[in-house]
Amino acid sequence: MSDPAFDVVEFVLTVGVYDENERFEPDDLPPAHRRPFWSEGRIERPLAASTEAAQEATGVDRPWEAVSDLLFTDYEEFSGTLSFTDHEMAREWYADRVDAARLAENPVLAAEFEAGDYEQASETTRPARADRAFIDALLEEYFEEDDEMLDLVEVSAPEEIEQPLDEIVLTGQQEQEVQKVVKAIEHREYLASIGLREIGKLLFVGPPGTGKTSVARALARELGLPFVEVKLSMITSQYLGETGKNVEKTFEVATRLAPCILFIDEFDFVAKTRSSDEHAAIKRAVNTLLKSIDDVSLIRDEVLLIGATNHPDQLDAAAWRRFDEIVNFPKPDARMRAQILELVTSEMDIVDFAPSEVADLTEGLTGSDLRLVLREAVLEALIEERTTLTQADLVEAVKEFNERDTLKNLDMIDGDHDALVAGGLGEESGGDTGHGHDGHDHTGGEESVGRQQEPGARQD
Repeated sequence: MSDPAFDVVEFVLTVGVYDENERFEPDDLPPAHRRPFWSEGRIERPLAASTEAAQEATGVDRPWEAVSDLLFTDYEEFSGTLSFTDHEMAREWYADRVDAARLAENPVLAAEFEAGDYEQASETTRPARADRAFIDALLEEYFEEDDEMLDLVEVSAPEEIEQPLDEIVLTGQQEQEVQKVVKAIEHREYLASIGLREIGKLLFVGPPGTGKTSVARALARELGLPFVEVKLSMITSQYLGETGKNVEKTFEVATRLAPCILFIDEFDFVAKTRSSDEHAAIKRAVNTLLKSIDDVSLIRDEVLLIGATNHPDQLDAAAWRRFDEIVNFPKPDARMRAQILELVTSEMDIVDFAPSEVADLTEGLTGSDLRLVLREAVLEALIEERTTLTQADLVEAVKEFNERDTLKNLDMIDGDHDALVAGGLGEESGGDTGHGHDGHDHTGGEESVGRQQEPGARQD
């Protein structure tokens, strides 16, 4: 449990040491301590340990009250700042209470105290360019006069990504590829020194709902990297003007945010455009995209490129050869479905729950489908004023899901009933479309835990 006095003293110490030593940069400040000091995309000295800044950085509601009983603290009412009357006493007080694990999260103080390791703390602290404030300033700088670009690219800070990687059920191949990426990022300089530069371009292949977007986003969270997502089909939007330049800007932003993950969804759109009679300007934009992919590098530019497609059969050779690793995202087998069910139900109260039995009944379902099954069971129980589920509830929910899925595919339904099925049941049940209006991955694929799937949300 956090100690409010310790947190506030640590913040005031960090601000003081940072201001006194010019060698420290914003990257050396812990992300929470940076947050109050962003202004127009920059953090400039001197920093002021105001009560407002301390509250934002530590989450302590009344910072001065938390430390007012300490003999070495002071509060300047006019400026609203916290300070130390005796810096040495403050340092000793902090040193008696801090451990190596805590210092490993604060490069500034890790450099000041014997128990700390500055190099280790620097490696594990998220860089400032991954903060939301820096990202917003960069987007404003690049797209100030191009608001329509926001329809083409979306950037998430790692702290905004809810689902951690350890809450995702992965196949053996997926786990191996994730580890390769982690090692490649850790040893970029070594790989460059031996001439291995064509590394770090992955293609995620699999049907909707199998977690392609979820894994890419969770990897960004795990590595503390900004997540840049390109909505590739939006290149054809009538609201986008010079699409080729917009594609170039997207890669420029990724390079400026580096290290980051650049995620290109619906990559099969490239092949569709190249083989169709689309407008010449759009074809030029796609060619610009392919050239930009060739030019970007994990080793040189620190940009990890991940493409995703639901339709690998539509990709041509020119698309395939852009990627050095192909990662398969199949529908989960019975073992994986049981693991997914265990994860998703971890906070639920279920009597006689047997995940393997439910998994046997859900062959062919994706993780998104399994979430919908569980949601149905929960809602049916709530109708009966119950918050405790039973195995029978889950079995019945599977039956109802299968019935709705069958109804969705009936060709005999026409007229207004068609619209009802397509707009209501079809998208909700994780059908082939799987794409919502807003382009967000609400479900987190088959492994999503703790989030509800909204009708019409994207499944991949």
